[in-house]
Amino acid sequence: MKEALPLVWEALQVKVDRMIEQLGDKSPHVAKEDGIYDDMRHDWWTSGFWPGILWIMHEMTGKDHYKKAAWSWDEKFEKKMIEANNYHHDVGFQFLPTAIIKYKLTGDQDGKRRGLFAANFLTGRFNLAGQFLRAWNQEKIGWSIVDSSMNLSLLFWAAQESADPRFEHVGKAHADTVVEHFIREDGSVNHILSFDPRSGELIESLGGQGAGPHSSWSRGQAWALHGMANTYRYTGDTKYLHAARRVAHYFLACLPEDHVAHWDFRADESLEGLPRDTSAATCAASGLLELADALPPVEGALYRRAAERILLSLTQNYATWDQPEHEAILRGGTGNLPAGQNIDVSLIYGDYYYVEAIAKLLGWKNRIF
Repeated sequence: MKEALPLVWEALQVKVDRMIEQLGDKSPHVAKEDGIYDDMRHDWWTSGFWPGILWIMHEMTGKDHYKKAAWSWDEKFEKKMIEANNYHHDVGFQFLPTAIIKYKLTGDQDGKRRGLFAANFLTGRFNLAGQFLRAWNQEKIGWSIVDSSMNLSLLFWAAQESADPRFEHVGKAHADTVVEHFIREDGSVNHILSFDPRSGELIESLGGQGAGPHSSWSRGQAWALHGMANTYRYTGDTKYLHAARRVAHYFLACLPEDHVAHWDFRADESLEGLPRDTSAATCAASGLLELADALPPVEGALYRRAAERILLSLTQNYATWDQPEHEAILRGGTGNLPAGQNIDVSLIYGDYYYVEAIAKLLGWKNRIF
């Protein structure tokens, strides 16, 4: 992968420049067979990933047109906050790659204020009895999901920025719940857990977007891997590092020959056309690079080489370099197979973590997740 990086980075700039023209003001989530990204509401959980790509491109290149295209997204999210909305556990996915990176790169005080506001919102979802961040809204009062591992960076950033340790207390408490209840002994991961919201007692594991309650949904593995690696970076507590490594070893052991994860590692392999999920692959690759940076060079090299194998396969086999009309970077994503939604499509978070991982290989250090 190292030899291909200069060409990949050049191709990415061409691709993202074209996406700016193609997407306009859209808030993309899914591009199906026609290669055209949809346009979701601003409180949809994926709304931060496209501007996140733009901010990384701006930092890596210094080019202002990326900053111009990214600038107003956190303002849009703030406006939605004071209207009827469906913000929930994923505000980290929305405000980290918009408001917070904007503040880091430009010193914009509105970005800082919006980031702290989002951190307060996420902190308010903490269930003290069960030591977990509540997932979603409506009737799912006792549900928590492994995806929230990735939103913890919002709380750790807020603790550092405000010198208020309550954010870190909540972040570490939820991370401890991930280690204790979400990550199984073999390194596989539960997607959704149900707790009694009053007593905090664990009730059951739910299947969620995987093949079943005891399966191994590959994007859930990636969320846990990357999220625990991030938590170690912020806290320095080795239990999170060990948890990330356990998930990483399971993930890597389950990969097929082309190094791109199937949708679920425990799905029935006799099923015809068992789909890949390139979004799980990109998120895991970026998490593996976090692990590599957290360890001494000899140990870290194992994870860096694994990430490079994944990214090389994605670059050679799943990218849309030869399709200028296609608005996404990667094909082959799986959104929610049990619900029959978004199978073999392009997903904006798959694109984001691909750009993030490539940037890390090129030396990008200004982490936001």
